[in-house]
Amino acid sequence: MTKTTGVGRPRASGAAASKREARLAVLDAAGELFTGAGYAATTTRAIAERAGLRQASLYYHFPSKEDILAALLEDTVRPSLDVAGGLSAKLAPVGTRLWALAYADIHLLGSARHNLGALYLLPEISSPRLARFRAERAELKRVYGSLVAAAGVTAALQGIRTDLVFGLVESIAIVRRDQPDLDVEAHAVEGADSVLRLVGLGEPDAVLRGSARALLEG
Repeated sequence: MTKTTGVGRPRASGAAASKREARLAVLDAAGELFTGAGYAATTTRAIAERAGLRQASLYYHFPSKEDILAALLEDTVRPSLDVAGGLSAKLAPVGTRLWALAYADIHLLGSARHNLGALYLLPEISSPRLARFRAERAELKRVYGSLVAAAGVTAALQGIRTDLVFGLVESIAIVRRDQPDLDVEAHAVEGADSVLRLVGLGEPDAVLRGSARALLEG
């Protein structure tokens, strides 16, 4: 699977910059500042300056700092939901599909340009403006839950196992915070392996991993 990486910082300059370039510049600058200086300490003026824009131009794309945060966080979930949708349409054993989703999800959070998963712990996550992000993240967790159930986990344990699986996948953000130079591929493989062990599907082998990667590439 090809690593998912964030865009570099496109420098926007005045009227010559396209709307798309300016928006990407704002998101990249905000991602860097939110994960570096901190969300509360970052102002829209600082984001605009880092993006090479006037503050008024930033407000054209994002009315508030919370809108920027919402856009960043939604981008940490939607690619994995797309992967999940693709996997659901394929005839493959549940273990193969679960491994593929966990692997892709860990890669997304671990190899993006900025460690946006670490922002999940912000108190602002409960803001009404972030309702769409929360709903999409809950939908992704529901997909994991359906795979956990299909793996044969008893009804009494499905909720707990789903919580543990989802927490394991998202823990890459905490590991990355403490180890910025971590080996994302190794963590993605071991994380996906651990997910299968956690739900009682045994020790994944090279055949299963190869089949799961083929699903992601197909």
